[in-house]
Amino acid sequence: MEITDIQSLAIRIKKNVQTVIIGKEMVIDQLVIALLSSSHVLLDDVPGMGKTILANSLSQSISGKFKRIQFTPDLLPSDVTGIHFFNQKQGEFEFREGPIFTNILLADEINRATPRTQSSLLECMEERQVSIDGETHSLTKPFMVIATQNPVESQGTFPLPEAQLDRFLMKIEMGYPSKEEGIAILKRFKQGNPLEGIKAVASQEEIRAAQDLYSSVHVSDDLLDYIIQIVEATRNHEEIELGVSPRGSQALLKAVQVHAILQGRSFVLPDDIKALIKPVLAHRLVIDQMSQLKQGYEHELLDEIIKHIPVPSEEELLKGVK
Repeated sequence: MEITDIQSLAIRIKKNVQTVIIGKEMVIDQLVIALLSSSHVLLDDVPGMGKTILANSLSQSISGKFKRIQFTPDLLPSDVTGIHFFNQKQGEFEFREGPIFTNILLADEINRATPRTQSSLLECMEERQVSIDGETHSLTKPFMVIATQNPVESQGTFPLPEAQLDRFLMKIEMGYPSKEEGIAILKRFKQGNPLEGIKAVASQEEIRAAQDLYSSVHVSDDLLDYIIQIVEATRNHEEIELGVSPRGSQALLKAVQVHAILQGRSFVLPDDIKALIKPVLAHRLVIDQMSQLKQGYEHELLDEIIKHIPVPSEEELLKGVK
């Protein structure tokens, strides 16, 4: 597989998802970026925006397995990962897989589960494996968690801690459709659910090959320095109590590499960073209490930071590009 093949693969997946989802082109792009970079996504929006259909459409487009977990306060870690049970016929314990053993996992309303259950996802998301009773079980590849949470409800919820938020490549807000998109949605779903007719346009082997290849996209040393300057600025800003971690800078790097491929390039430009800095870094910032009262203020802070950091020249960025 070549880099141009990855772009073709991404376009096929995107167009296929759009046979079900109206609009939301940027959201679909970001989901595809997360998928091809072996990462996870947090969808933060009110109920009824089509998050479940979006996740299922992505799964069916890559001929993958799709499972959904409704997170509730009484959900146990074993309900996610699986459990050993005693098989009376065989006279021995057997492992029964939990819903985590899939390709695309929708963790619906993840902030309704207790911290203990939320943390059961941590090893799965980071290590791609589950450890139960001293036994390690590897997860299938590709594996992607799409978690959702309702930002307008706080009663009976458990906010995700910074350590868990940091494991999501991006935090995405779908937003309401426009009037025209709303009419198109009604027309598309009037005769039935288009999800039932969606066909796979990519194989899991192609996804795995793309996940192994995207990191070969060229990133100049000057652009790596540009990324670190942005990250360090979040750590030294007076209104930010906790800046971006090293994991966050690595997440931004791999996201922009895939974004460059989607633009038809084998090298990264500053525009790739500017397109993804907010969805990749905003949810990793912990701002002071006064600033928390301003909704979306993290995005304003990132805009301010980028404005004051010199952008490397294109001539320097293209050094070493074949």
